Amino acid sequence: MAGNNNRSAGRAVRARAGITLVELLVVIAILALLFGLMVPAIQKVRAAAANAQCANNLRQNGVALHNAHGGNGPFPSGMYGGPADANHLFMASWMLAVIPYLEHDNIYREARADYRNQPQPLRPIPHIHLKTVVKVFTCPADPRVDRAQFAPRDAVLVGLTSYLGVSGTNTLATDGMFFTDSQIGLRDITDGTSNTLMVGERPPSTDFQFGWWYAGAGQLFTGSADMVLGVRETNFSPFSLVPCPSGVYQYTPGRLDNQCDMFHFWSLHPGGANFLFCDASVHFLPYSANPIMPALASRSGGEAVSWTD
Repeated sequence: MAGNNNRSAGRAVRARAGITLVELLVVIAILALLFGLMVPAIQKVRAAAANAQCANNLRQNGVALHNAHGGNGPFPSGMYGGPADANHLFMASWMLAVIPYLEHDNIYREARADYRNQPQPLRPIPHIHLKTVVKVFTCPADPRVDRAQFAPRDAVLVGLTSYLGVSGTNTLATDGMFFTDSQIGLRDITDGTSNTLMVGERPPSTDFQFGWWYAGAGQLFTGSADMVLGVRETNFSPFSLVPCPSGVYQYTPGRLDNQCDMFHFWSLHPGGANFLFCDASVHFLPYSANPIMPALASRSGGEAVSWTD
């Protein structure tokens, strides 16, 4: 009898040690809830880290630009125009001009050698560093810029940039800091260096034809939408090349799958984008700052500007 009682007690203990289907479902529901709460938090942390690194890259560009200014007088040109001969950096961007100040002297030396051998950087044999990815010119929020991309119209691999020099109101106005053969120095910024935009965020175009850091024609061979951009830019390109409205384009959110967003500053960060100012400071401007962007983009307009970030 005692043996039977012991066996019965053992079965009861084993029964109580098990888990019912309802209890299992409750545990799964709790884990799913916790996972659902964790994912947005992890995404926010990653987004904040990407934004911080993006701003730091811009800050490094600012220091390099000021070092270039200190060594050579004015800031580099937004895009270097002709003639296309061995002595000129035809279609080269301001980024190629400052790259020696970013600890990439080898890239600059090899680029100058390529220009001596082939003054046309895109053909017939593209320059070797046209396809080089330089991390300090890219924002980690955009995974496309981590590697060279194929630009189908020119049939070349290109290294891309997330940062464009501010040309002013638009590329043809030349009232900002960077445009074709610009020679702007600190003394030309009468609106104040802390109130004047220098460089801003804009992801490369959907088709990778615009947003090249090394060199590029841009619109009308001005570098517009390639390495420089205005805050009220116009689509000057033939509709067959860029099938977008003529504009004017404002500072608003954009999408990677919308080719027309190449005509205005925006970023993949929520709510706005990072901008480098002429005093080498970096500020995050919300899209609500759109009305004052023309005043911030002009170097000597005399506008009264009030803003906070």
